[in-house]
Amino acid sequence: MSRDTTPAAFAARLRRSPIAFDAEAGRDAARAFADLPPEVVGLLARTAGCSPYLKGLMAREGDWLRGALAEAPEAVLADLLRAPEAMLEAGAEALGEALRTAKRRVALLAALCDLGGVWELEAVTGALTALADRAVDLAMQAFVAEEIRRGKLPGAGIEDAAIGAGMVALAMGKMGAGELNYSSDIDLICLFDETRYGDAAQEARAAFIRVTRRMAALLSDLTAGGYVFRTDLRLRPDAAVTPVCISMAAAESYYESVGRTWERAAYIKARPCGGDLAAGARFLQALTPFVWRKHLDFAAIQDAHDMRLRIREHRQLNRPLTVEGHNMKLGQGGIREIEFFTQTRQLIAGGRDPDLRDRTTVGGLAALAAKGWIPGDVADDLTDLYRAHREVEHRLQMVGDAQTHDMPLSAEGVARIAAFCGQDEGAFRAGL
Repeated sequence: MSRDTTPAAFAARLRRSPIAFDAEAGRDAARAFADLPPEVVGLLARTAGCSPYLKGLMAREGDWLRGALAEAPEAVLADLLRAPEAMLEAGAEALGEALRTAKRRVALLAALCDLGGVWELEAVTGALTALADRAVDLAMQAFVAEEIRRGKLPGAGIEDAAIGAGMVALAMGKMGAGELNYSSDIDLICLFDETRYGDAAQEARAAFIRVTRRMAALLSDLTAGGYVFRTDLRLRPDAAVTPVCISMAAAESYYESVGRTWERAAYIKARPCGGDLAAGARFLQALTPFVWRKHLDFAAIQDAHDMRLRIREHRQLNRPLTVEGHNMKLGQGGIREIEFFTQTRQLIAGGRDPDLRDRTTVGGLAALAAKGWIPGDVADDLTDLYRAHREVEHRLQMVGDAQTHDMPLSAEGVARIAAFCGQDEGAFRAGL
């Protein structure tokens, strides 16, 4: 007899809740959703009492939300990720609106699963990343198909659009690691396999540049329906002078000749996320000697350490620690410092031990501890603190869907974030 492993519906998995900072806003939401189970109404009310952005999403997506909260959130997420594909043949405008609808709903679902303790941090960031992957891949398919129909990709048939006709988007940074934050930009490097096009590679290059620009615009543009993801293409090789999509051969030549330490560190997290995934995997495999060196490179280690200090100095983050205005990402003891701690040790030892080449911060810390590169209690502490920092970061961003990492400058603002974290303000300040 098989055991039922279907995840339980949303309400049955609630285990925590914010504290309503704005009681009246909370009461408005409670009245609007009074037909739902009391424990769900309570979460919605307290969430609306902390976040004007989420209160607005609840009002806009109320009919959908009622149905979604009656199901297992994993099934709801899967449906949301599938839905935009139906608009793939309907044109860029229709696809863009379908993706914006999916973004609003995934944002609301992920927030409520986060705030209610239904999902752990990795499931929340994984859901946001899965939507980003889907959006990049569908947008690329749509615009590559247009180039093929216009005869701008010599030798490519319309069936090739499903794999980008040789173009691939590499997810970098938090997207590559499956760790997107709540209001994150996405960092992409767009490349194409020039070997598919021979003497027509330059013509194909021009087409893929158009695809990349149109894809980034579709994802980034703000309309009445919102936006999908702000898209940053500046991590590509020599971004000041190169076009937004270059050949794999040109990229490989760049990294072999002038690639820098920060680019090696960036490629720890790199992952093909849209288009020709197999070609992207081959490119990353070819880049392995650049990223993962067999010898200990002490100059590179010092360079990474100096870069961290330069960031702190540039952002004027050397001042005494205070709760007001503290930057959860770049400030002392912040998210970036935990990531740097992990990545520099991966770069030191990962060339000789492939087991250390984990894209994720938590996974990287666990691997380093398992192989004796850091003490187990240090890995455990940093993992707990990393997750705690990321949860505070998410609350900061959920208030108004702003890509911020700074604690508010006012005591009232800090009190709102404390309530959003479900804590008394004094305890929150002391803990932070």
